[in-house]
Amino acid sequence: MPSIPQPLDPDDDGGVAPAVAAALASYQAGTADATEVLNALGGARLLVPVVALLTESGVGAHGLRQEKESEMALPKLVGQDGRQAVLAFTGTQALVRWRPDARPIQATTLQVCRAAVQEQAAAVVVDVAGPVQFVIEGAVLEALAAVESGTVGEIEGATVARIEPVEPARRRRWFSRR
Repeated sequence: MPSIPQPLDPDDDGGVAPAVAAALASYQAGTADATEVLNALGGARLLVPVVALLTESGVGAHGLRQEKESEMALPKLVGQDGRQAVLAFTGTQALVRWRPDARPIQATTLQVCRAAVQEQAAAVVVDVAGPVQFVIEGAVLEALAAVESGTVGEIEGATVARIEPVEPARRRRWFSRR
């Protein structure tokens, strides 16, 4: 049975990271491309929703249905073509906009991508209910999952590069523009 991980940041206020908010706003305005959003998401914390599912109920003394057992589940989005996607949110406001009863679990973007690949999902949909929806899928999803799992060398056509620690003032970019 999977366990709920310890929070990445116990003092997290649930807000959207400023770099992520700026990249998504620019993407929506058409002044930034997906690469810039992916670079902002690369080191960002996302919130993965879990929801309670009733697994067993009964009728109480007064004839009312009562919950006996429930489990927490990771909801998936299913497209019209049958493909599944894992949901992730940049902050609690976006999560509540989608489903107010969902509970957030902190994860890095790379962890979310790895989980999606492990769940055989075709995509990660970030902020499905807005304000700006962003989809990570295909080779990009596989590459980010491979970075997290340490299996980048197993992706056909991938070039493996060692990333050395840099000074805190510099940002590392997972993708470059061409």
